[in-house]
Amino acid sequence: MRTPFLSFTRKGRPPAEPQVFSASAADNLRGSGLMMLSVAGFTCNDALMKAATQSLPLYESITIRGGLVLLVMVLIARARGGLQLRLARADAGRLLLRTGADVVSTVLYLLALRRMPLADVSAIMQSLPLAMTLAAALFFGERLGWRRLLAIGAGFAGVLLILRPGTGAFDQWSALVLAAMLLIVLRDLVTRTFSAQVGSSGIAFYAGFAVMMAGAVLGLTETWRLPSPAEMGLLTLAALFLTLGYVTAVSSMRVGEISVVAPFRYTSLIWAVLLGLAMFGEWPDAWTWAGAALVVGAGIYTILRERQLGRAR
Repeated sequence: MRTPFLSFTRKGRPPAEPQVFSASAADNLRGSGLMMLSVAGFTCNDALMKAATQSLPLYESITIRGGLVLLVMVLIARARGGLQLRLARADAGRLLLRTGADVVSTVLYLLALRRMPLADVSAIMQSLPLAMTLAAALFFGERLGWRRLLAIGAGFAGVLLILRPGTGAFDQWSALVLAAMLLIVLRDLVTRTFSAQVGSSGIAFYAGFAVMMAGAVLGLTETWRLPSPAEMGLLTLAALFLTLGYVTAVSSMRVGEISVVAPFRYTSLIWAVLLGLAMFGEWPDAWTWAGAALVVGAGIYTILRERQLGRAR
């Protein structure tokens, strides 16, 4: 049987539990490329879902998109030899925690996305790589010196500029985005702990199934209707981009060091600004640009610093 589709677990490495490793330069490069591909897929999905849910009920949209995602996954898996869905008992608990964090973060994020400009949501989410870098140092022992700690502090100052607590810019929708971000940190940390024999495609499939079922249950609070052809087209495209994001996100967190891979999430801001302007006529204000510049600058510094440390080691 061929390996599951888009499974990037490295061959020749004996299974370890949890899967903690010191990555090579090639691993870091591949993980970074996967991360950039992942955030492009997720941001395109966000823009399409924001457009669809302007007229279609939110949870109906989540359920339809989820069903389409699973269909795409199954079709690709059949062409590549099938999904790897079996789990060791130790991995089952991790999967439950990861899936729960994924479901709740998805719902919170989409609730906020309906009410906020796409670029503003993306700018707030730029704090995710900083939080991941810090979490990787705390939980996985990845090296984090005082210079990168200062960069993380500068990045969080940029987040404060974007949010501007105490002003009208910070409301319940901004809080939902922050909560979703923290849950994504938890999700990605748990992803790091799966044993090597767990396929990335299987993890993505379980996540997609759980989000679809959550949408169906929460949809009991809505009045559903038949989507128009245009709405169905938006949801279909969203499903294709989300499938790409799901699988490459799982793979990216299992290849390379988190402190190197995670900062490449910043490229999502480029997509968010372009799509927000093209599809919704949205443009970030000066405070958002200033805060995003601080956050992205901090991320670029952490990348350069990691390369310098890598050469020294």
